[in-house]
Amino acid sequence: MAWFTRSKENIASDSQKKDIPDGLWEKCPACDEIVHRRQLEANYWVCVKCEHHFRIGSREYQKILLDDGALKETNRKMRAGDPLEFEDTKKYKDRIEATIKKSGLYDAVRTGTGKLDGREVAFGCMDFRFIGGSMGSVVGEKLARLAERACKNEIPLIIVSQSGGARMQEAALSLMQMAKTSARLAKLAEAGVPYISVLTDPTTGGTSASYAMLGDVHIAEPRALIGFAGPRVIKQTIGRDLPEGFQRSEFLREHGFVDIIAHRKELKTTISTTLSLLMD
Repeated sequence: MAWFTRSKENIASDSQKKDIPDGLWEKCPACDEIVHRRQLEANYWVCVKCEHHFRIGSREYQKILLDDGALKETNRKMRAGDPLEFEDTKKYKDRIEATIKKSGLYDAVRTGTGKLDGREVAFGCMDFRFIGGSMGSVVGEKLARLAERACKNEIPLIIVSQSGGARMQEAALSLMQMAKTSARLAKLAEAGVPYISVLTDPTTGGTSASYAMLGDVHIAEPRALIGFAGPRVIKQTIGRDLPEGFQRSEFLREHGFVDIIAHRKELKTTISTTLSLLMD
């Protein structure tokens, strides 16, 4: 038996309700502000209230940094093998397949060439959506080839890092990419070709221990988490409280690990100006 009845039929029936599409609004993880997705996109995916920089993918950075968002992509369909036949909660090869279908990416980095303010550049951008932006054999190989292309064509190299570290499913094969990419960047430095490293949230683990921190100039987004091990692990290891803001962009700039902190809407101009100073 119903306790209440409507005096008028069909006040707001299902047929009259207007469907609200999913994903129209985003909640800022820093200040809890609810922002319309279009407004957020127009503001370079930065919160209009507190200027928190949302994590964005490689395609978004491509649109922000490259002229007309145009990238001539290289090695696009290169994908990870499974030489160790690794399996945890699911088989590694199945995890790769599922992530490819979900993200539309073949691995955690997009590479190619494009133009930035009319200057040809070799561009690489990691993507956290692909297994946490982890660095595996494909990431290392694609970035190594990109550095070789930059060296051969004498065009500046720009790498946008966003990673949780090395990919555990590939074990030592993943760790080997640190040496491979570092060796290619050493050759690039010997040739006098500039390399700009852009550090976004988060840049950690093997990525920060190799190519992310080997740039001629390091440009970071505000409040980005940058480091090797996490703050909790470091605190447990040294047995001391860490300074406020430890491993954030601002702390690292104060201590000489980061050269410039740039708001995302100023990132392209900052990189362009830096390249002009290094090359012109």
